[in-house]
Amino acid sequence: VVFPQTAPSSLGEIHPAGRGWAQPRLVTPPFGGVETPCGRFQEGSRSPAPARSCLRVGSGAASAPGSAMPPPGTLLLLLLALPPARAFNLDVAEPALFRGAPGSLFGFAVDFYLPEPQSISILVGAPKANTSQPNVTQGGAVYYCPWHRGNSSCTPIEFDQTGSRQHDFSGNGTDGLTVVEFKSLQWFGATVRSHGSSILACAPLYSWRTLKDESGRDPVGTCYLSVSNFTKFVEYSPCRSDLDSAQGQGYCQGGFSAEFTKTGRVLLGGPGSYFWQGQVISATQEQIKEAYYPDYLILGTQGQLQTRQAAPFYDDSYLGYSVTVGEFNGDSTEDFVAGVPKGNLTYGYVTVLNGSDMKSLYNFSGEQMAAYFGYAVAAADVNSDGLDDLLVGAPLFMEKTEDGRVQEVGRVYIYLQQPYGMEPNASMVLTGHQEFGRFGSTIAPLGDLDQDGYNDVGIGAPFGGDAQQGVVYVYNGQAGGVNAQPSQVLQGHWPPSRSPDFFGFSLRGAKDLDGNGYPDLIVGAFGVDTAVVYRGRPIVYASASLNIFPAMFNPEERSCTLEGTDTHVACINLSFCLNASGKHVPDSIGFTVELHLDRLKQKGAIKRALFLQSRQPHLAQTIQVHNGALEECREMKIYLRNESEFRDKLSSIHVALSFGLDPQAPSDAYGLQPILNYLTKSYIERKAQIQLDCGEDNICVPDLQLDVFGEHSVVYLGDKNALNLTFNARNRGEGGAYEAELYVILPTEADYSGVIRNHGNFTNLSCAYELVNRTRMVICDLGNPMKSGTSLWGGLRFTVPHLRDNKTTIQFEFQIRSKNENNSRSEMVAFPLRVKASVRISSHGVSKPEAVSFPVSGWKPGRSPEKEQDVGPEVQHVYELVNEGPSTISHGVLELSCPMSFQGKPVMYMTRYSVPANCTSSQPINPLKLQLEQSPNASPSPEQHYLQRRDVARSSGASGSPHTLKCPEAECFQLTCQVGALQRQQRVSLRLYFRIWAKTFQQKENQPQALQCEAVYQVHRMPYKIQPQDYPSEALKVSTAIQWAKPESSHGVPLWIIILAILLGLLLLALLIYVLYRLGFFKRSLPYGTAMEKAQLKPQAASEA
Repeated sequence: VVFPQTAPSSLGEIHPAGRGWAQPRLVTPPFGGVETPCGRFQEGSRSPAPARSCLRVGSGAASAPGSAMPPPGTLLLLLLALPPARAFNLDVAEPALFRGAPGSLFGFAVDFYLPEPQSISILVGAPKANTSQPNVTQGGAVYYCPWHRGNSSCTPIEFDQTGSRQHDFSGNGTDGLTVVEFKSLQWFGATVRSHGSSILACAPLYSWRTLKDESGRDPVGTCYLSVSNFTKFVEYSPCRSDLDSAQGQGYCQGGFSAEFTKTGRVLLGGPGSYFWQGQVISATQEQIKEAYYPDYLILGTQGQLQTRQAAPFYDDSYLGYSVTVGEFNGDSTEDFVAGVPKGNLTYGYVTVLNGSDMKSLYNFSGEQMAAYFGYAVAAADVNSDGLDDLLVGAPLFMEKTEDGRVQEVGRVYIYLQQPYGMEPNASMVLTGHQEFGRFGSTIAPLGDLDQDGYNDVGIGAPFGGDAQQGVVYVYNGQAGGVNAQPSQVLQGHWPPSRSPDFFGFSLRGAKDLDGNGYPDLIVGAFGVDTAVVYRGRPIVYASASLNIFPAMFNPEERSCTLEGTDTHVACINLSFCLNASGKHVPDSIGFTVELHLDRLKQKGAIKRALFLQSRQPHLAQTIQVHNGALEECREMKIYLRNESEFRDKLSSIHVALSFGLDPQAPSDAYGLQPILNYLTKSYIERKAQIQLDCGEDNICVPDLQLDVFGEHSVVYLGDKNALNLTFNARNRGEGGAYEAELYVILPTEADYSGVIRNHGNFTNLSCAYELVNRTRMVICDLGNPMKSGTSLWGGLRFTVPHLRDNKTTIQFEFQIRSKNENNSRSEMVAFPLRVKASVRISSHGVSKPEAVSFPVSGWKPGRSPEKEQDVGPEVQHVYELVNEGPSTISHGVLELSCPMSFQGKPVMYMTRYSVPANCTSSQPINPLKLQLEQSPNASPSPEQHYLQRRDVARSSGASGSPHTLKCPEAECFQLTCQVGALQRQQRVSLRLYFRIWAKTFQQKENQPQALQCEAVYQVHRMPYKIQPQDYPSEALKVSTAIQWAKPESSHGVPLWIIILAILLGLLLLALLIYVLYRLGFFKRSLPYGTAMEKAQLKPQAASEA
């Protein structure tokens, strides 16, 4: 087990290979004395046996190889995340950020350094930083960062400036020097701890050559101890011994974990000793300083305590992977706690060793294989009983989800120490929720962050968060252990990077940097080479009260007057009080208080209550409360709007008070402001009612009843189906129904048209159409309130145009609803309508011409006709069918019958027909193959769609009624046509062309007759699943009359009459001329006037010319 030289590139690279489940159990591996490099230490002994020879090194430095020996294993970096929580008193607004060189892994280890009250700083390890050591590449460094309000720069601490040391194995002096140390890539600064003015910094990948003749590199690890505030530096490398190679301490990686006791004793973990069984080593600072000789590599530390090698069963256990200290046996000496994450068949366990002799006190086993139980350990008194408690992280713990999938979430186990000792099973557990977050990778005591008397703890999840930046969770201690929910969640203050930030990989708390009485926290994020300092903010404990008296508005008692007006309003009193206290907070604490009236009314809605002074529903005030003094109170009045301004008179008026610390209050010397305790109830709500006419208890219980009536109960497919529905709404209860409304739920086939108005006793309704969750409804206001004894009549208009044949009935649903708490609705009343299919057929027919007169002018009979004209006059019959609706016809049959011959003599000759249908005839058309005139169009022209009868002047025929030739008394022609779909108002026409057999009728001179054809249309099918009980039919008869004209007689005018008439005419003309002559009609008028006028018109004399 060694530290990785680079951070893992993905979560998949650091998963353990195996998983498993087991019940918790105790494991007790034997620990005892062990052979040491410069002497043998017995179990419990502080004095070594006679020392053996120790290797002394030369003083020169030599170039180091480019990289350290490849590590035999890879350190598992384990992490997790939980659900978000509110922020508490660690200041996240302005944390102090310290940044190192990119790629240096600055922030891998962190700690406070407080040698003196006036000297405040932090320590940050950067295990891949380059230093000034000669010929050392990325040897690592520890940075000293003085803390100020503003971020300061960090400087490296010069623990070691010698570079890789050399030794003369050949005895040839300087020419025979051989490199015996390899400090490149040694990860110095991977572990950093401080105690007072002492600092311990370790390089767990430090390697040396060993004493063997053949060259080799053993990653034994080494540490440096700075004492007396950087006045002296000594090296402490207990695993650099002659017990080299894997079977000894050759792969110890001493300093992989480390801790100071309260007395300053050093505790190291070396998980690679003895075939990776692991090892725990401890010595005092004085012992380390006394044993240090800079010219020697192998040193024996007198009084050093360490675990010895165990049986091979414990190989690959990693004892010392994590270490901490605490008092667990009541002897007032701190004991050692070490994590063994791969021990106990990979279930992992944690061992507690006596701080005096390394004897085992307790062992706590993990419950699941490969969960890395013991990856992190911490000791703190979380329940404030004066006894240290133990916290153990298992960041690879897995659990099943609700869908049965197994996911890695991580877990932290808390063992509460009892007066009689420790229980083997955990008192409580904290389990992560984010997969691969690695919850429990880091556990750090934080001290009493919130000053409630219980110590708090921080738990890191370096792969937690949405972007896997890392998360730190703060859990508050309590009497029962630890609060199961985090009080604060910390995340990085920078944009996510492509690789993990490892925020929370290192944590250190329980120290007060700024002296405000609250401990602070350092969080390392080596993935972005950053360390973050979060300072504890002073906590204010506050409480408030809110009172309304009386708690009911009486609209009839208007005891208050709006300022500046004569308007009287109903009002009540409101008061609130506030008190506060806290440690290390100012004497006067500023609060902002906000009051909201009628809070449940949404934004934009009318607030029913207002503050009397401001006439607004919202009030904000700033109040100063003295720390720990009596409560501060305020009183005011609120009033009720006029009832005509709002509808809701029934529901409570919610009055809400919220308060918080004044953000404008001055901060302390370090820029911090106090914060409210996160458990403070900073929101209070009270209710006020509006007094109703409902008795002493102010509870109205209506009895709502409803009846619905309609004009008809059937609707037809294909029709608009106009429908008027009327209703009678009644309240027979003891109280009014407030905000009473009629709800009409429409079927999907119907549309709302409007309200029936101007009807005798109908109420003038106000209705609105709404769509609520795909339910179409009409809502009508019935009154607010709808008083007891009310009976309302109303009517609504609908259409039902969207009927489909998949329903035989549809229904409207009516219900009265109110906002009353009791008996608020009427029974649902349904108005059903049956769905039917129905059609009505109308027909029209005409004969063109209506009558044929005989004898036929210009017609002469021939022996055998060759053209259709030779048969006789042409007649056309037109038959028209109309679907009057409302439904559609999909199929019908039209049957036509006409007389063709009577008593063996032909009367009609069929030449052709025209109809948009498939037809069959009983006899052939134009059987004689006569030459036909130009055929008319197969379909009628648009102007022929409407047939009108025309009057035909009938010639007077012989006396008596005509004889009608019709079927079946005559031999008939049958035509059957299959008529297709007919929509509503669609028409179909049949035109029949034939000739009258003139020869037949001329043989029956002066015998009037008529030829009658009959058409019958029968509906056979309709395109619906719903079919009518009986299909309709229509019959139509069209006749053509055969008439005979009377013979006309000729009588000439006598000649004398003609001569006499001419003479009389001439005489009359002569008389007229004489009269005109006598009147001067024939005298000619002169073209000029009088003689003078004539003279004036004469030409001038020639002389003048």
